[in-house]
Amino acid sequence: MKPAFTYGHARLYQADCIDWLRERRPNSIHACMTDPPYGLVEYSRKEQHKLRNGNGGVWRLPPKLDDGYDRIPLPRFTTLSKKQVEDIDVFFHQWAKALIRVLVPGAHVLVATNPLVSFVVSDALYRAGLERRGEVVRLVQTMRGGDRPKDAHRKFATVSVIPRSMWEPWLLFRKPLDGRVRDNLNKWGTGALRRPSKDRPFGDVIRSSVTATSERRLAPHPSLKPQAFLRQAVRAMLPVGKGVLLDTFAGSGSTLAAAEAVGVRSIGVENLSFYCTVAKRAIPKLATMEVTRTKPNGSRSHP
Repeated sequence: MKPAFTYGHARLYQADCIDWLRERRPNSIHACMTDPPYGLVEYSRKEQHKLRNGNGGVWRLPPKLDDGYDRIPLPRFTTLSKKQVEDIDVFFHQWAKALIRVLVPGAHVLVATNPLVSFVVSDALYRAGLERRGEVVRLVQTMRGGDRPKDAHRKFATVSVIPRSMWEPWLLFRKPLDGRVRDNLNKWGTGALRRPSKDRPFGDVIRSSVTATSERRLAPHPSLKPQAFLRQAVRAMLPVGKGVLLDTFAGSGSTLAAAEAVGVRSIGVENLSFYCTVAKRAIPKLATMEVTRTKPNGSRSHP
């Protein structure tokens, strides 16, 4: 299969990710970092058409604030039926089984999720044979949750139906080692996480801002994550700075852009032609833009 787009050390394929993984040769990917469609339904062609045409569907528009910023629609995960939750389990188990075959021993897998479905995704990955290594918390206040009861917001003005989301969980897994960690590092370049510096380990909490409007203009996608966060996480995934990082739900290419920015080889797979077209335009611009990083103490700096 030929890539639909190549930029620097990044390659993007338009394909169903599970089909692509089944055709990929074993032991050829050194890390996977991806932001999947949590509910599967919201990225179907039908719901994406509704989203782009402003017809709602599974997508909801968060309440307006007084800052003049237009809110981006969010998928309604609270409305998932029991059957849809079961479908999530089946899908991610199939995905993980296909993924683990192409990973080298000791390869890490970092998967974005949300508190309502993370337990389902985590169990599916564990049953597929991946080892759970914890979670990375993206510390950010989003527009998800915190709403008053629908059509009763005046009567019950002092309550919220669900907590306002102040964080985003990223599940961290690893393919079983081939021997010890040092054996994997020597043979495969995997098994550990790269430190930001010799004096500081990679931490499981990363302070983050919401994605800047300037980045959203370059890569319009409902789930776009900021480059400042992505670049920190991407860098940690390849402990010796070598190997190939895979994003099986590439969207508008933001993870590939982050990989290019930190000098990492990457492969992206995206099923929807609309976002492949967006990614072709966005990756070169996102990869070369200067970003501001939020430090652990809450201050801001340029990486």
